[in-house]
Amino acid sequence: MDKPDVLLRNVTAMTVDGERRVIERAWIAVSGDRILGIACEDDTPPPEGAREIIDGTGMVAMPGLIDCHSHAGHGLIRAAGYGDVDRWTEVCEGVYAQGSTPDFWRAEARLTMLERLMAGVTTGMTLLGGGADIIRTDDPAFGDAHCGATAESGLRTILAVGPRRPPFPRSFRRFDNGPVRDVAVTFEHQLAVSEDLITRWNDVLGRGTGVCLMMPVYNAKQIEDPADRQAITAMGEAVMALRERLGVLFTQDGHREGSIALARDFGLLGRFALLGHSVDLTPEDFEALKETGASIIHNPSAIMSIYGRCPVPELLDAGINVCIASDASAPDRGYDMFRHMAQAMHYHRRHFRDPAYLPPGKAIELVTIDAARALGLENEIGSLEAGKKADIILVDMRKPHLYPPGMPVLRIAHFANAADVDTVMVNGRVLMRGRKVAHLDTGDIMEMAAVEQRKAFERAGLEECLSEPAGYWRNTRYESVAQ
Repeated sequence: MDKPDVLLRNVTAMTVDGERRVIERAWIAVSGDRILGIACEDDTPPPEGAREIIDGTGMVAMPGLIDCHSHAGHGLIRAAGYGDVDRWTEVCEGVYAQGSTPDFWRAEARLTMLERLMAGVTTGMTLLGGGADIIRTDDPAFGDAHCGATAESGLRTILAVGPRRPPFPRSFRRFDNGPVRDVAVTFEHQLAVSEDLITRWNDVLGRGTGVCLMMPVYNAKQIEDPADRQAITAMGEAVMALRERLGVLFTQDGHREGSIALARDFGLLGRFALLGHSVDLTPEDFEALKETGASIIHNPSAIMSIYGRCPVPELLDAGINVCIASDASAPDRGYDMFRHMAQAMHYHRRHFRDPAYLPPGKAIELVTIDAARALGLENEIGSLEAGKKADIILVDMRKPHLYPPGMPVLRIAHFANAADVDTVMVNGRVLMRGRKVAHLDTGDIMEMAAVEQRKAFERAGLEECLSEPAGYWRNTRYESVAQ
């Protein structure tokens, strides 16, 4: 074996490889951006001559976590409007479409990347806004800001871009060097901006800046008018033609109750598709998924999982690929994928009233190798194997809530949290060690996030949404009332 650049020693390696090996007293050798080898030290001596040696005593080494569905912008929204879903949607619309600048999107992306990095999330997919109705593809500057922050962080992010929901043109507010102006944007313009971003930034395995396409979800009631159906058909054909020509992924946010079967009928599904939320699915939806090979993104901590249920065990038993995602850091959650794993396990066990459902190993697969498969990257990331990208995290198990030692799979899935991540490596580069992030100015990142949040809310006239209402106290149910 060649001399490694980095050698991790004395770790418990949770490989998530084809044999699902958990190797005690393991070493992992990294050369360049790839894993050179992995073995038990008792069986195979580690290679000599490593430039850097990391002692992982008391730690579990596992693949970097993968979050396949989130929303850019949410990091600077957080809990604004929380408890009132209609108000929350208004806040997203107001801030993203009417109050944001490229500086807002850059500040949010830098904060999100720092949160993800410190939580062991090495790869993510994120929509450039709060869903298909609020996508900032009126100008490439917004996507440029996000991708630039991704490259700075060293993580991997696939940015989802595409058209908003018709009717067109749609209005966006711009705050350029000149006066404030409202801009009417057509479907064709948004698609052209999306193509521009893909052409310049789509390199998720290299620079870490992937770009994919998206479009709104539709249900049968929304297209009862033949003219509406004709318009959506033309929209889907244009998006799919661009997707095929550029060879990128496709994602949608908010499927439920027959909308997956409808998406198949519109020609939107294939192995390249990742479908968010996907609650209360019909038998026709299941058939569409089996026919096309599309993957499902389960967001167990999201509001939509309160309104309906994504049938994860049933989907898995039907041979359909599923992954777990965060749905971003707002209004009431964050990028702690350990939390979302635990939430998913309890969510489905409560549904079946059976604690045997969704065992710990399967939960871990849903944020590693199964998520990599959804992204079409299962041969590159998602497990610790020789030849794969060196995306590795070390989880410090020497914590009271993770002791006594033993049964690492169960302890990771049920008891670990984001703050237990000690070391993060992406593409063979150590980005965090001992919870210290040397290559980023964390103080500046957080300061600018606060500044840009305040500016955006002021521009949108939504400052009152940054104050907590009295209705949070003494009540069994939050009621949105004028205070």
